[in-house]
Amino acid sequence: MPVYPQPPYVLLLAGLFVALTSGYAFSNTLQQSVKAWNENRSTRILANLRGPQLQLPYLGICIGICMFLASGIQGFGFSGKVAYAMGAPMTLLIGLLIWSQLGKILLMLEQGGSRALDLDAF
Repeated sequence: MPVYPQPPYVLLLAGLFVALTSGYAFSNTLQQSVKAWNENRSTRILANLRGPQLQLPYLGICIGICMFLASGIQGFGFSGKVAYAMGAPMTLLIGLLIWSQLGKILLMLEQGGSRALDLDAF
């Protein structure tokens, strides 16, 4: 009978915790920045929004999700190297796509105000 390694439950929970806490920080930073932009209507604030104050929590979200994903893959019997080799590209691709979409939404907000994001207007 083959013996499978125990999945890293601590890393699974740690990755989930890192992703959730970074997501909370990301959400608060984004909300405060958009609120400040809405009060001033300055394009400079939206340009600064994509800076390190928003990138750092987003990076934390990606790292946490990568840890969570790789630990979950290890639960299926894959080694740590294989699990991270599968989890890291998936996290990177999805993270870049979401970051790109966020940039497009911020550009729409900058050009058309909050009416540009109103989905019920059509």
